Amino acid sequence: MIWYPYEQMKTMKAPYKIIDAEGVYLYTEDNKMIDSVSSWWSVIHGYKNPEINNAITEQAKKFAHVMLGGLTHEPVQRLSEKLAAWLPGDLDYCFFSDSGSVAVEVSLKMALQYYVNKGDLKRTKVLALTHAYHGDTFKAMEVGDDEDYHFILEAYGEKRYCIHIPTKIPALEAAFEKYHSELNCFIVEPLLQGAGGMRMYDVSFLKRARELCDKYGVLLIFDEVATGFGRTGNRFVADLVLPDIIVLGKALTGGYIGHAVTVANHKVFNGFYSDAPEKALMHGPTFMGNALACSAALKSIELFERGNYMERIRHIEKFTRKEMEGFSDRRIKEIRIMGGCVCIEVYDSHDIAGYRQFAYERGVFSRPFLNYMYAMVPYVINDAQLKKVLDTMKEWFVVNM
Repeated sequence: MIWYPYEQMKTMKAPYKIIDAEGVYLYTEDNKMIDSVSSWWSVIHGYKNPEINNAITEQAKKFAHVMLGGLTHEPVQRLSEKLAAWLPGDLDYCFFSDSGSVAVEVSLKMALQYYVNKGDLKRTKVLALTHAYHGDTFKAMEVGDDEDYHFILEAYGEKRYCIHIPTKIPALEAAFEKYHSELNCFIVEPLLQGAGGMRMYDVSFLKRARELCDKYGVLLIFDEVATGFGRTGNRFVADLVLPDIIVLGKALTGGYIGHAVTVANHKVFNGFYSDAPEKALMHGPTFMGNALACSAALKSIELFERGNYMERIRHIEKFTRKEMEGFSDRRIKEIRIMGGCVCIEVYDSHDIAGYRQFAYERGVFSRPFLNYMYAMVPYVINDAQLKKVLDTMKEWFVVNM
């Protein structure tokens, strides 16, 4: 029996069984629906993209996977070189893993060991945001701040190694003033906090964070697992404010295969580069640098560049703003739009209970959670398809007066 994610198995509703998928559409035996959430925000090119399919097939003819322990191969070398050239600044050193959560764990381990390698054993704390979500592995949960996902950590008592602050500059400055000598890093989902409620904040907060990290010698980590590859309307938020470490996943492979990467700058890498074996980063996921995943990622990045995706995303945002302009309802607390994301937050979660089935019956797959009805569409969506997604969201409030 399958144990499904984020579900109480005893009371869960039966999931929709997918038998095919192509473009922006998912197919069940009796329905065709637009995937408005891009399979947890990853399938940016849509399903069954012929070029990514071919890239994986051609690599599979050679080999599917070899470990990176004592071995290497062309796809992982090419992807590392591409990311180093494509990412801003000196974010050049790629450590691959098999999921976003693990990649976040790697970044936090890097930050802690960076200071241990320097002989500074006092920097054991991490600064993070309220409403943060960085994944469901244990250190990622510790720096997270959402009781709906991470309540299990209450069994350990009060968090000792993480401080959470809101996205307000006075709170940021106060935290650095108080804890700077104990901090090894500040980790953020830049501009857009996803699973914490599609919360959006201003880049000025990140700019001030960069200044304070520089002043006090704290590493700045951007978790761009969800925000990377254009989702905020920026290619990467790191293009606006440069972190010391960036974490990428989800859309890295176009949603084809689970894969992620933690990319460090020269300062961080040089903190491990030594004749002393104990200063090495002792980490190594079995499927890191998987050849099929690297081949998919290389083709996904090529499609992103060649397809002028940033212009597509700007159009998606503009179209969404136009369609949602003036729409309101007494149950709606706020409508938020940024890049390829739109979120309707309601005051009471009961006001969107039943929306998943409502959308399904109208040819849209949606997965609202808590008080949030949202869409993060594939970038290949056309205007008519996007309008259908947005009209369905609005229709829910009209029909259920």
